[in-house]
Amino acid sequence: MATYTNKNIGVVLAGSGWQDGSEIHEAVLTLLYLDKASAKIIMMAPDLKQMNVVHHLTNETVHAESRNTLVEAARIARGDVKDIKDITPTELDALIIPGGFGVAKNLCDFATKGENLTVNPFLEKMILELHKRKKPLGFMCISPVIAAKVLGKYHPKITIGNDEGTANIIEKLGAQHINCPVDKIVVDEDNNIVTTPAYMLGPSIAYISKGIEKLVKKVLELS
Repeated sequence: MATYTNKNIGVVLAGSGWQDGSEIHEAVLTLLYLDKASAKIIMMAPDLKQMNVVHHLTNETVHAESRNTLVEAARIARGDVKDIKDITPTELDALIIPGGFGVAKNLCDFATKGENLTVNPFLEKMILELHKRKKPLGFMCISPVIAAKVLGKYHPKITIGNDEGTANIIEKLGAQHINCPVDKIVVDEDNNIVTTPAYMLGPSIAYISKGIEKLVKKVLELS
């Protein structure tokens, strides 16, 4: 892999844990491949209360517990994470958003509102500004729904794998959904958007790593 020591790549986290935060395998693989390319990583998350807390052993919602998205993201980032509102798009050469249900709960409200979702305003502003500046954007797993919502008027070509229900919503939002296997990526050259299914298809870390590595490589090449 080529080296990108002069590139600042933003990685947006949604907490920690695949059911109520960022999918940890996806997040760590993203960080690994960026670090192997010697890119500077700027991790960020919104400073807000998680939509809910899920017990990852029982898969049950823990109603008596409350957690903060930024604080939980710090678990993955080893403390090196910033509030997304404090990051300006001019600091970044590209942005990548790993998946996990926290994306649909904490970065937007897709989990509860479906096609009527709204996106965190700081994240939405950042995506729009980076797109305006023709900076590459990477989305994996469920996070392409954010691309569809924010950039739908540009009709980006994106993938979440082959889930028909989610694909239909993506197309209702204005994007073009492309079916894609877990080890491949979809590249929209016109919009500088790269997507891969990751754990929307799975089935395990070895499989998702192939698509994520390709996504990171392509985002860096476009940056």
